[in-house]
Amino acid sequence: MEKINTLISRMTLEEKAALCTGASAWTTVGIDRLNIPSIFMVDGPHGVRRVKDEFDMSEKSRPATCFPTAACASATWNTDLIRQMGEAMAEEAHAFDVDILLGPGVNIKRTPLGGRNFEYYSEDPFLSGKMAVSLIKGIQSKGVGTSLKHFAANNQEYQRFSIDTIVDQRTLREIYLYAFEIAVKEAKPWAVMCAYNKINGDYCSEHHQLLVDILKDEWGFEGFVVSDWGAVHDRVKSLKGGLDLEMPGPQDRRVKAVVEAVKSGDLDIEILDEAVRRILRIVFKAQEVERNSSFDKEAHHALAREIASEGIVLLKNDGILPLKGETQIAVIGHSAVEPRYQGGGSSNINPIQLDIPLDEIKKHAGEERVTYAQGDTGKDIFDQSLIDEAVEVAKSADVALLFLALPASIESEGYDRENLHLTQQQILLVQAVSKVQPESVVILNTGSAVTMSGWIDEVKVVLQAWLMGQAGAGAIADILFGKINPSGKLAETFPIKLEDTPAYINFPGDAGEVRYGEGLYVGYRYYDAKKMPVQFPFGFGLSYTTFKYSNLQVADAFTDIEGLTISVDITNTGKAPGKEIVQVYVHDHEASLSRPIKALKGFAKVKLAPGETKTVSIPLDFRSFAFYHPDYKNWITEDGDFDILIGASSQDIRLQATTKMTSSLKPPCVLDSESTLREWIADPRGYAAIKPMMLEMQAMFNQEFDSDEGIGMDPMGMIMDMRLDSILMFQQHALPIPVDDIVDGFLREAHSM
Repeated sequence: MEKINTLISRMTLEEKAALCTGASAWTTVGIDRLNIPSIFMVDGPHGVRRVKDEFDMSEKSRPATCFPTAACASATWNTDLIRQMGEAMAEEAHAFDVDILLGPGVNIKRTPLGGRNFEYYSEDPFLSGKMAVSLIKGIQSKGVGTSLKHFAANNQEYQRFSIDTIVDQRTLREIYLYAFEIAVKEAKPWAVMCAYNKINGDYCSEHHQLLVDILKDEWGFEGFVVSDWGAVHDRVKSLKGGLDLEMPGPQDRRVKAVVEAVKSGDLDIEILDEAVRRILRIVFKAQEVERNSSFDKEAHHALAREIASEGIVLLKNDGILPLKGETQIAVIGHSAVEPRYQGGGSSNINPIQLDIPLDEIKKHAGEERVTYAQGDTGKDIFDQSLIDEAVEVAKSADVALLFLALPASIESEGYDRENLHLTQQQILLVQAVSKVQPESVVILNTGSAVTMSGWIDEVKVVLQAWLMGQAGAGAIADILFGKINPSGKLAETFPIKLEDTPAYINFPGDAGEVRYGEGLYVGYRYYDAKKMPVQFPFGFGLSYTTFKYSNLQVADAFTDIEGLTISVDITNTGKAPGKEIVQVYVHDHEASLSRPIKALKGFAKVKLAPGETKTVSIPLDFRSFAFYHPDYKNWITEDGDFDILIGASSQDIRLQATTKMTSSLKPPCVLDSESTLREWIADPRGYAAIKPMMLEMQAMFNQEFDSDEGIGMDPMGMIMDMRLDSILMFQQHALPIPVDDIVDGFLREAHSM
């Protein structure tokens, strides 16, 4: 730090301002006279998108390993595997002379319509955060930085450059910031990238509460905040708001604006110096590691295949899979020969090699046992002749494998999906083929959920293969033929229809803003609260074997500070080796604010041979039981009973136990003269202060209304939402002192407890 402070003291004002704005599309400013080097940033998050020309943002990048997208990676629920992916990406970044990878993305899948959902992990912030921690630690363990994005509440593509996200503080904290908080605190990314959108009226690039109060001061983030490319509107205002580095560059007028603002006194030089300090800290950190000049392409391809195989989710299997013996196979679908293996936009990787599903199936089955029909065009175009051809091919086979991918025109960065259906061509194709071939298997290549009404009952198997990276075709074949036992589980809910989804009424917003009216109730939290059936629940996934859960061990009582470690035995009761994902959910029996029925707070993936039993232990900490209280502006716990739910999915709870938690916190009393009777009663100290009055009031009501001449109502129920001073006003003729003095006395007593 002394070196950096010395450099700052030697820098001119113009050099400081320049350092806080990019030198090119991908680089920071270097200052030769002070030996300050430039660093190179490139797009991620599932590969290294390194272009040759640092001023070009659109040219085809150099070949790199295209790993599975986040939608697939998160379905592995395998943090160790995702860390290995990060390490491999860092090795490639070294070879390409890259200092920072722009990723991972941890924005919540608020709705399955989000066009960029393939780049994000989950509808659940805990799972998203833990996946991000693993990737960041993997990348940064080898001296390459990450840029966690897009901070924050960037959950749609519609008007993404300007939309104002209207969201309450509790929802923001518990859902949309929580994954970022986990990643920042546990993995310490080198950079955090701000989002384009506004939150509650302020652009994220200028949002002091978000970038300074929360990210830097509260969470202790030590890296620099970088803009998404083109997200800055006012450079001086963004510096004041906590944005350290504007990209892309060069931006001479922005530099001049900063210089003029400092000279005029509009911008405190200390703010500029702090931005420079944060950037320099990372610039020099990037120089500390020795770089490798090459990497093992074959090993990285094999790793990409392994990740894809663990992320693919078997959603339905009526006895067909794994494929057996001398089966004659009809392969149908454009994506069987031209696979959709990644999404469109800034994350698009130029793959080193690309496996083709049809070729991989032929490797397993033998060329003579496989026939092919195109089935669809790969675009949203109807062609009956392709359906007719597919039907004839399917008739002569023992099983039909239908490869169906959403076209790039429907699902990509830059625009949201209009519906959750497959294309009309694909739906009619499945319906026609399944009529003549009962043994039909659907393999889906999509970045998020699709609805399946109208065809799922007609097919025997559904395999969700996501946008699975360059080696995903081989992984699909491995699962179809039983070489790999599927172990992926959904990181998002698959609804029955779009109208069922939590954000349906509020998405995508209008008049320049979108209201997060569903609040905390995103994904499975919403479906739980509504008791609404879904096509496939969060955490769901089938296997070729079966697992037994037993011997749940949970302490009878604990304190929030010490936390709790639970353990459970998992046994493979089938005949095939497999991996099971143990999911731990927590249910609060009672709280002063409404809480979702349950929330994911822990998970583990365990590998088991047939007949083998392993004990899985999972720690639960303070935050596993806490919620954010907007009045206290803090995370709090409350004494009470909690259910520990052990599930194979969010709707398949195998074991549960109840434990009692003692809270160590004494939240500040926030009662005032305008608080309602209900709020006084809900606060333990407030209730203690007014309890004598409450007993007198209850006795009076019982005496006055306990007769046939009553007014047909519950008097206490009527006054619960009245202000306390208003209630007392009705009795002021009988009170010994003025109402205000009585309320002041209650407040003093409550605040002193």
